[in-house]
Amino acid sequence: MVNADSMQLYRGMDVGTAKLTPAEQQGVPHHLLSVWPVTQTATAADYQVHCRAVVDALRAAGRTPVLVGGSGLYLRAALDDLEFPGTDPVLRAELEAELEAGGALALHARLAALSPEAAARMEPTNGRRVVRALEVVTMTGHMPGAMTSYDGHYATTYVGVDRPDLAERIALRVDRMWEQGLVEEVQRLEGEGLREGVTASRALGYAQVLGARDGRWSLEQALALTVTATRRFARRQRAWFTRDPRVTWLDAAALSPAKLLSEALARHG
Repeated sequence: MVNADSMQLYRGMDVGTAKLTPAEQQGVPHHLLSVWPVTQTATAADYQVHCRAVVDALRAAGRTPVLVGGSGLYLRAALDDLEFPGTDPVLRAELEAELEAGGALALHARLAALSPEAAARMEPTNGRRVVRALEVVTMTGHMPGAMTSYDGHYATTYVGVDRPDLAERIALRVDRMWEQGLVEEVQRLEGEGLREGVTASRALGYAQVLGARDGRWSLEQALALTVTATRRFARRQRAWFTRDPRVTWLDAAALSPAKLLSEALARHG
């Protein structure tokens, strides 16, 4: 198994990402779990390099890699022929400071003035994506077009697992995160630089708990905010994968785990 969840890449972010424990991995090798400190800024370009190295090594050993996770851009970075523009650390730091001071909407308005097409392709409140788009547009004068073509770097079978009861399951999962110690995990990771981590500090659940620790809302409100934000993210995630014509969808509510596995294997042939 190769992890394709952008937040499970981080060491120590276990409860809030539902990372499998060693016992739950049942002896199956799991790659790209807990490889980065929480202070590292994650990018699809970095993931592309690391993931392809793992995939190539597994294939060379005669094994079929199984990428698991819902970070759509990361999956496409690893599996499709995508190229990513470089980065300018000074410009990125300036834009991050502007995001912190003025919020995402102001930066999105600035992006719309420079590249209406790029601005139209992202939510105005998604500060990280807006910052990256502004960085690319400022550096290159344009933003790469929408990813509407699907040129694979590898021959891949895509299987999506759908659940009609997802909204209810999200609420149950967030309750479980609180019971299993997410608040304590966030407190511990603060000592390891979580607040300085541009990517990790904005993860679902972690951002809301940090807000509670700052006094912006109560822990009970943080839980409710996490449920709402996770449901919103799940809708965006579902829309992303629905656009990909290569994905075969399986109904998890109608099939047992064993049947799901056999159906997925049948799709792979």
